[in-house]
Order: sequence, then C-alpha cells, then structure tokens
Amino acid sequence: MIGLGARGLGALGAASLLNPDLLEGGSNPDALRLSGSLETPHFKPTAKRIIYLFLSGGPSHIDLYDYHPKMREIHGIELPDSVRNGQRITGMTSGQESFPCVAPMFEFSRHGPSGSWFSDAIPEIAGIAEEITLVKSVHTEAINHDPAITAINTGSQQPGKPSMGAWLDWGIGSPNKDLPGYVVMISKGKGNAQALYDRLWGSGFLPSKHQGVKFRSAGDPVLYLSNPNGVSREMRRNMLDGISRINLAKKSETGDLEIDARIAQYEMAYRMQTSVPELVDLRDEPQHVLDLYGEDALEKGTFAHNCLIARRLSERGVPFIQLFHRGWDQHNNLPKQIRGQTKDVDQAAAALVKDLKQRGLLKDTIVICGGEFGRTIYSQGKLTKDNHGRDHHGRCFSMWMAGGGFKAGFEYGKTDDFAYNIVENPVHVNDLNATVLRALGIDHERFTYKYLGLDQRLTGVEHPKVISDLLA
Repeated sequence: MIGLGARGLGALGAASLLNPDLLEGGSNPDALRLSGSLETPHFKPTAKRIIYLFLSGGPSHIDLYDYHPKMREIHGIELPDSVRNGQRITGMTSGQESFPCVAPMFEFSRHGPSGSWFSDAIPEIAGIAEEITLVKSVHTEAINHDPAITAINTGSQQPGKPSMGAWLDWGIGSPNKDLPGYVVMISKGKGNAQALYDRLWGSGFLPSKHQGVKFRSAGDPVLYLSNPNGVSREMRRNMLDGISRINLAKKSETGDLEIDARIAQYEMAYRMQTSVPELVDLRDEPQHVLDLYGEDALEKGTFAHNCLIARRLSERGVPFIQLFHRGWDQHNNLPKQIRGQTKDVDQAAAALVKDLKQRGLLKDTIVICGGEFGRTIYSQGKLTKDNHGRDHHGRCFSMWMAGGGFKAGFEYGKTDDFAYNIVENPVHVNDLNATVLRALGIDHERFTYKYLGLDQRLTGVEHPKVISDLLA
C-alpha cells in the first residue's frame, strides 16, 4: 500500500512538472508570481526582476565615479601612512618601496540632480544620472578576485554557497515556464581577464535545477538544445516520457528529491527548444533599438548583444539575468585599457536602462552595475606621465542601481580625498544584497534554507542591514 501510494504521489509530482499550472492556480498571475518556495512576499515588492551587469576584475572607482578635485593636488605624493592605516594589501604591491598617488587621467563633470561626478570615459552612463542611485561606499573584506566575486555573488568568500540568482529562482520562482529563471551571459574585453567559474552561478546546497543557465555566444545558445540528426521532436518527447517513468520509479524507492530536479531540468530543456531560438532571433528588433545599443548589438558574445538579450528576457518575465563582462583587472596600462573596457559597456548599459524605461519595465526591474572591488589611489609599478596601474581595493568602491524601487538621481556614501577610506554611510556587499532583496519583497533574515543544521541565507551571518535610504 505504501509503495503504491508513493508511486501515486510521484505521478502527481510528474504531472506538476509537465504542467505546472495544475498546482499553481491556473492562469492566476499572483500564483505564478511566487511559484518558488515563498508562498507570498514578506513585504509588498517594488521589483519583479534583476538585471545584474557584473564588471569582472574590479573597475577603478577612482577613474569612473569617485572623483575628488584634491586628487589633482596629491598626484605623485606618497600615500600617507595615516590613510593606509595598516591595510592588508595584495602580494602584487606588498614589495613596493613606494606608493605614489595617481590622479585620474580623465576629465570629470557633474551630472544629475545630485551633481555626481562622472568620468568622460562613460558619457552615456553619465547621461542617465537622473535614473540611477550611485553608491560610493560599497566595501568588502576580500582583496583578491575569486574570494571577492564569490562573496558578492553568494554572501560568503568560501565556495559552495548558492549564488544570488539561484536563491531567487528557489525563493520566488519564475512566471515563465519556458525559460530558465536564472540566465547568465559572458562577454570579454581586451583587458586582463580573470577566470570565472561555473560555481559563481551555481546552486550550492539548493536543488540543482536552480543553478544559472549559461547562454553561449556560438552554436546553440544552450548546449545540446538542438535534436541530433534523425531525432524528431515527437521522438524526443517520447524519450523524455520514458526517462521520467524510470526516474519516478527510482524516486519511489529512494525518496531522493534531486530526482525531481533532474526531471524538471529535462522538461525545461525540451521547452527551451522552442522558446530560446525565438528569444535570440533579433530580426524583429527595429533599427532604432539596435542603434540605441550600438554597433555591436548584432554581434553575438558582445556586451551590447547580451544587454539586448537581457531586455528580451526581462520582457518574458525571467527574474534574474546576470551579465559578466571580463577584463577590468588593470594592474598596468590602466588609461588605455579602461578606455577599451568602457567603450564596450558604456553605451549598452545606458541603452538598457533607457530601453527598459520606454517599455515601462524599469519601474519593476532593478539594474545593478559594478564589480567585486575597486582600485587603489596609489600606482602599481612605475608611474609615468601617461601610464600606470592600480592594485585591488576592497575598502571602498562604487556601484550603481536603477529602477525597481531604488531612488533616481541619488548619490549615497562618501570617501576621503584619496578615495581610499569611507567617511560616510558605509554599505557592505551583504547590506547591498539585503537591500535588493527588500525591493523584491523579501526579508533577508527570514529568507533561509536549512543545511548542515543551520538556517543558511544569502546575506551571511554578520548582521547585514537593509539600507532603506537607497529605496524610494
């Protein structure tokens, strides 16, 4: 009797995977909105989705956003010990005998209601200053790339925790059952590119179906999307039905919940065979939209192309879209390299915000832009008239957010004249994540998953706080 009952429940589970509306209230949009583990939001949300523009490698806040006029006066002087204050530095500069300060080799001007400084290297982003919240006081304990990227994406420097996108796919689900709830795209500039590991969009201890799906720039957007020669769609359907019966029989014996994740992934792959080709077909995009994103909009694998795909994903309700653009690790030849990097991202990032706004999507979409840390005021290596590098700096750096309930035309946080230490309104990376969760209607302290006897959470255990001043 128990065995038959278990098989009956397994069949019901399979039915729900094949046709989710059966257990989700049909076409009720409220039921679909929270199709994840949370039945209802903790608070009324101001956002439904996130597009995360991650500039991997540590873009220099000093050369892009965090300008102080006194930097022109301190150019060339030795960084005072009172400013460095015993800070731990990387092995790349720990052996330097001198730490000369370097002013930005770019011009800056004020933009937006708050009069924020923007470099002339990012004129298009400066042009949307009235739409964004610019935070100049983000900080992290990590001083090397992998721990820092891991920390800002998962809440911990130690690998193995779920990424933010996986948490949200598990927690709130997705209203679109034909596309993944978490999509990742990667582009690369001409600068020094640090490695990116798949665990950065992994599911950690959450069920594996919540891991990010990486879209590729060549061939099928998703691996094995096309059927092999000689295999029809009907044959694929019959094959999946047979595999599901085998999997459910195994689950009735073992009770392994990961089998449900496996079945769900097979079904998602089947549905993506139709939904993804339509998604990435840009022939229906008008020319003025392509022009908005720039000349690279139709070139697969570019940041501009990925931004346009991100907008199309957001239109289809995908709740978490993450774009990684590699190449921001400017330890040398910074002025030239950062010009190349900003050329890749400036127009497209601004275009994404404009495009979302004109379609009425910005009001419930959070666009986040930034990297894992900033760069030092002092030069790495020899300082010359027109060349220098900068080392990693986690003590303060800049990020911006737009839409989804964040204040528009707002600046928050302040650093000293060396852009080295925070002097006003610090924002830890976990504070930022807690604030983003709040905009999505989630209390980060109650958003937990039991694992190894602990109530695990995205924002860690160091008492992060929601920065309510950032929210409208």
